[in-house]
Amino acid sequence: MTGEIQVRKATITDAEHIIKFNIAMAKETEDKALPLEKITAGVMRLLEKPEHGFYLLAEKEGQIAGSLMITYEWSDWRDGLFWWIQSVYVKPEFRRTGIYRSLYTHVKMLAEKDGTVCGFRLYVEKENFIAQKTYRSLGMQKTNYIIYEQLV
Repeated sequence: MTGEIQVRKATITDAEHIIKFNIAMAKETEDKALPLEKITAGVMRLLEKPEHGFYLLAEKEGQIAGSLMITYEWSDWRDGLFWWIQSVYVKPEFRRTGIYRSLYTHVKMLAEKDGTVCGFRLYVEKENFIAQKTYRSLGMQKTNYIIYEQLV
């Protein structure tokens, strides 16, 4: 597959693509079926509340080929924001064609313009070695942290 990759911020009109990508990612990575009503509400809420974050979309050959979500975490230790890269999805037919690299490059460019960003973080499935290799190739490093959660 050849062709230029365009990256842009998502708008409300892109919600359907993002919802489909999230459903596909959950099924593919965790064999989890996301409730359509809940994921739709979650995607719409972020699109309507930019103070929580934003989505980026990558387009190639006239198609939306991939997306990611950025959310914010304040770091008092660094007096800056970490941008959490989440909900990364690239359509299977566009994988290994530079889609994620283009999205990540765009994230870095936006962060440099922003001036308050001190770094990027993401989490990845322990067994997703292909993604881990990609993240390392872009300069990201594995941390010493383990993530815990409790859902309410």
